[in-house]
Amino acid sequence: MATFLRPLSYRHQWLYDGISRTAALTVGGEARFRTLALQNLTLTPTSPVLDLCCGSGQTTAFLVHHSQRVTGLDASPKSIERAKRNVPQATFVEGWAEKMPFEDDCFDLVHSSAALHEMEPGQRQQIFAETLRVLRPGGRVAIVDFHRPHNPVYWPGLATFLWLFETHTAWAMLQADIPQELRDLGFQAVTHRLYAGGSLQVVQAQKPPTSMDDSFSRSPGVTTVAPVAMGIA
Repeated sequence: MATFLRPLSYRHQWLYDGISRTAALTVGGEARFRTLALQNLTLTPTSPVLDLCCGSGQTTAFLVHHSQRVTGLDASPKSIERAKRNVPQATFVEGWAEKMPFEDDCFDLVHSSAALHEMEPGQRQQIFAETLRVLRPGGRVAIVDFHRPHNPVYWPGLATFLWLFETHTAWAMLQADIPQELRDLGFQAVTHRLYAGGSLQVVQAQKPPTSMDDSFSRSPGVTTVAPVAMGIA
């Protein structure tokens, strides 16, 4: 599956960004899409945040407004090079999401924006296990990605997008139960919200804390990402 447009979109950032911004209109624009998975979470300016599979830093550019300690991870040297130019406020590391080059318990938040649909199911399980490892006790994972629409109006647009730009893994994501996959690995407090007629999902989950003190508890200097309205059903 996918067409010649897929490699072109990765080769030319202007094309990829244009496609992303157009797709983001279904939830109210790019700024809303890039922060959709952050709603109802709290971050301090010093909270260590990982932008997982960061690409050229499109979402990293929004994360740095919430924390001064944002790290982007991606396996593509070209993407990391672009990201460093695009978001100099962040730190970028080249590496595989299935084997992250980080210590245990080092991030308050691991964020993934429209990246996991690129992975085979077995890869996704490894990535979730690694996410659990690198999160601090009480830390959160926040994911935004494709989902099977419940509103038929959204099926033609999603199907066309997947056919033009994605592979079989994106179609398989529509059948996956991401919340249950996280629970099976030991995550707790899993939430699942749908937007754009169900074609987009936001999943949040927590690594079990070791005490009542949670790294996301409210304290002076904490920034809360305000709740946003649900997408069109």
